[in-house]
Amino acid sequence: MSTMNRQIHLVSRPEGEATTANFRLVEASLPALADGQVLVRHHYLSLDPYMRGRMNDAKSYAEPQKLNTVMQGGTVGEVIESRHPDFRAGDKVVGAGGWQEYSIANGAQPGMLREVDTARIPLSAYLGAVGMPGVTAWYGLVKICEPKPGQTIVVSAASGAVGSAVGQLAKVRGCRAVGFAGGADKCRYVVEELGFDACIDYKAHRDPKSLYTALKEATPDGVHGCFENVGGAVLDATLARMNAFGRIALCGMISGYDGQPIPLQQPQLILVSRLRVEGFIVSEHMDVWPEALKELGTLVASGKLKYRESIAQGIAAAPEAFIGLLKGRNFGKQLVKLI
Repeated sequence: MSTMNRQIHLVSRPEGEATTANFRLVEASLPALADGQVLVRHHYLSLDPYMRGRMNDAKSYAEPQKLNTVMQGGTVGEVIESRHPDFRAGDKVVGAGGWQEYSIANGAQPGMLREVDTARIPLSAYLGAVGMPGVTAWYGLVKICEPKPGQTIVVSAASGAVGSAVGQLAKVRGCRAVGFAGGADKCRYVVEELGFDACIDYKAHRDPKSLYTALKEATPDGVHGCFENVGGAVLDATLARMNAFGRIALCGMISGYDGQPIPLQQPQLILVSRLRVEGFIVSEHMDVWPEALKELGTLVASGKLKYRESIAQGIAAAPEAFIGLLKGRNFGKQLVKLI
């Protein structure tokens, strides 16, 4: 009897905000493995903001998600069956199996599957602090923001999977870390648990002048590096506090993921302050992953890099959890537990 695999397909393009109606839960039987293939039972599925952009049929840095196919995404799980010599049943692996309970991977394809050690690092962490979000934080901070001891680094979405790692990595490098987050609870966590020097609740500062004033108080020496995940009013406030020759790593613009324009109020500040502004996609910098993962893994295993997870239960919960992520309902890394 063949095993049934439950999957989430994208069945329509969003018009404005994404909704659960854009997705459908389907079942498909698993075929027999061919030589070189590996069957993985997923334990956790990663939900990430970048997935919203791929739901649109528009030009971007990655191909749009095809309709009526499994939503793409990172996964961790256990090898159930292998017809490739590098993998054995029982191996814990990280890959890009998508929004489904099982996946079949080509064991010979570089980067498709990577065996991981769960002795000191929980399996789920390989989708967060010791995975793509962690490496994203590391690359944007180290390679673009170029932090130096005593400098101030500002990061938006500071309680999220990427932002929380940025601030902690900045502190390791002797910097002042200032975050933006939505709500008093998230800001308290960012300061008291993660060790940031300050966190600004943007929900308590709806007025641009109020937001800027709060940031000014938190950055008495100005801002040397900005790790931007949100855009909009938060980026406007930060631009106005940037020091000359400051660096801005543009990682995400979640404030505009529903298709709304994200204008800059004072783009001339980029020239006035001679800023370096660089967008990046971490998958285009695979050469740094080993170095980044070594540091991230060491910090997590030693308890020096903390993280938090929001976990939805079961594959059917993925669409609602994803929409909640886009609205900021998650706290830390958003995962779906599948087993």
